[in-house]
Parts: sequence; structure tokens; C-alpha cells
Amino acid sequence: MWRALHKRGPWAETIAAGGPATVRVYRWVPSTLSLGYGNDPDVVDWGFCEDVGFTVTRRQTGGGAIYHGSAADVAYSIIAPAEAFPGDVTESYRELLDPVIDAFDRFGVDVTFADADRAAVWSPACYLRELDPAHDLVGPDGRKIAGNAQYRTREAIVQHGSLSFDVESQTHLDCFDDPPVSPAEFEAHVCGALEFVEYDQVVETGAGAMAGYDLQRSRFVAALEDALGEWADAEEGEWTEDETARAADIADGKYRADAWIEDRVDPLD
Repeated sequence: MWRALHKRGPWAETIAAGGPATVRVYRWVPSTLSLGYGNDPDVVDWGFCEDVGFTVTRRQTGGGAIYHGSAADVAYSIIAPAEAFPGDVTESYRELLDPVIDAFDRFGVDVTFADADRAAVWSPACYLRELDPAHDLVGPDGRKIAGNAQYRTREAIVQHGSLSFDVESQTHLDCFDDPPVSPAEFEAHVCGALEFVEYDQVVETGAGAMAGYDLQRSRFVAALEDALGEWADAEEGEWTEDETARAADIADGKYRADAWIEDRVDPLD
């Protein structure tokens, strides 16, 4: 049995203990710059991030750093027993990205795997790294639209991703310390789902006037939730009290710790 969740939790530990497989759709609040496991912390403009109230953390997975805007980014995770996806990494990416591609399709955007390698523009940033046909998704015009990463333990497989709803190129680049890329260059290589749908700036609804942007984002999130839920045949669920407490311990003890963020030293080991 799978469950669908909205809050964070101790994913891999739950699977290792025999708990249910899980799909989750979420947003980063506040907006956050997440470093890949191997990123040098010197690429971060720490002063900018502090001034605007952005969090900086480091992921367990590799790849480049990603600015997760609270509105511009839509995030997902899939956590399952490793035995459920016994193929190699490329095969498991293909299987686990099926519902993500379906979600874009439901929203009206034709998304596919990159069909060829693309040289890196600037490797510290995820969206400007080389395109990998194994796991990078591109929009209708070939620009990158999603960053996905995966890691395995003996018991579990964890995949998570950043789906670009909107491209906040200036803010994205401002999180980095003097990146050699302009916003125009960034946008030449990165797209968001919002670019490919038409919408009114203000929409009258039964609840009153609503911003068209917010309604479109809600549509996109709903498409992702539905696609993941149907793919996994998941039931709506909640973390247990023990899982919630453990998640708080991990967040505070590891992902907010300077030792992890700056030096890749896990204080919980």
C-alpha cells in the first residue's frame, strides 16, 4: 500500500522499518537554496540569502544547487522499498518519472526526457548543469524544466525533484556568489510550466476575484497530486506521531546544522 502525504517526514527510515511506501507533494517555505551533496558552500551568496530570509540547506542527493521559490517551485518525493524497483538507476528513473511527466501533460505542457547531452553552462547550479537523458526533463522547446535526484539504501529508494512552475531567473542567480550567467542566459536554458499555458491575470470565481497565477499554480499542484496518487494507487495519509517527532529531530539536528550544510559532516552519525 502507498500513502500520499503533504508534510515532511523520515522517509527512508519508515521504509526500512517496514512502513508504507509514500508519495508527497510539497512547497518550500520559506524559499530555500538547497545545495547538492557535493556543492562547495562558497558558491552561495550568504549575505543575500540572509537579507531576504531564504534558508540554505544541503541535500542528501547529488547534483547542483537549486533555488526553491515558494511559488515558482513545486516539489515532490517518492519513497519505496528498494526491491520494488530492482532495475538499474536509469530504469528506476524512467519508472518513477512517469507520473511526473503525466502531471505536466495534465496541465497542458508537453514534457519529455532530454534526448541528447547538453554541455554545462555553469555546473554549481542544477538547472545549468549538463543535461542527462537518463533523468533530466525538458519542456516543448528543449529547455530544462525539472531537476530530479535519487539515492538508495539497502532497504529503500528515495527520489525527489524540483519542478519549475515559473522561472525567477534573477532571484535564482542572486542566491549565488557572482555567477557568470545573466538572467537572459539562464532563461535561454530553463523554462517553467507557466510559460506554455494561457491565463488571465485576474479571474472571477464564486469566492471572488482570484489571481490567475495562483489559480494556475493550484491547477499544476493538483495535476501532480492526482498523477502521483493514481500511479501509486495511494491513499491519503498522515505521518504518525513517532515519524513527525523523528522528522523534527532530523531537520534540526542535520539539515539546519552548519556542520552538514558547510562541511557535509552529519551530526547525527
